[in-house]
Amino acid sequence: MLQFRRYTNLAAAIHLLQTRTITLLNPATWDDKNDAYFMAEYKRLVGARTALALCFAECNETYHHWRVFSHGSDGVCIVFDKERILSAFEGDALVRKGSVNYKVLNEIKKLKTLDAEELPFLKRRAYKDEKEYRVVYVNKRNAEEFLPYQIDIASVAQVILSPWIAVTLARAIRKTLLSIDGCPSLSITKSTLTNNEQWRRVTAKARIRSGGR
Repeated sequence: MLQFRRYTNLAAAIHLLQTRTITLLNPATWDDKNDAYFMAEYKRLVGARTALALCFAECNETYHHWRVFSHGSDGVCIVFDKERILSAFEGDALVRKGSVNYKVLNEIKKLKTLDAEELPFLKRRAYKDEKEYRVVYVNKRNAEEFLPYQIDIASVAQVILSPWIAVTLARAIRKTLLSIDGCPSLSITKSTLTNNEQWRRVTAKARIRSGGR
């Protein structure tokens, strides 16, 4: 099963599970202002009144993703079945989907022209480790700040709680999430990325080399 990861916060995760919706938002609030500018320019160039987006990671969990997108004890990573979550947007002609293309600045500077349709999926190479996949909604008639799409709860493969959350709190949150309608068998775990006992056990294999300092 191919998977997406969506890094968000606990409130957003609860909302998604309770309402069974996933929401495309206004890119103007993005932390990367270059990225937000590209989306704003794309919106202007195509004459749209609305340009919304939703981002996923096409890779396993990394410290970068947790630290940047879900830092703190209320961070959550929602793991989706890629095929099932993308099916939520099928049939909407105003939606475009695709992996982000990462380019170095010198490469872009050499271009004489650039297809405006590339802008929503173009980002600087420094962000390539994000391995981002985007869903972009563009409407030239109506102005909207957000747009929810109904999802199949089966598209949620797993919920991973923050590596910084206390174990006792993680247990309470897990119990709460499992009580949501349709979620009694949902896989809910706490990330051990920053505190993994099995990883620490590797030190037991360490030996001082003969003649070493």
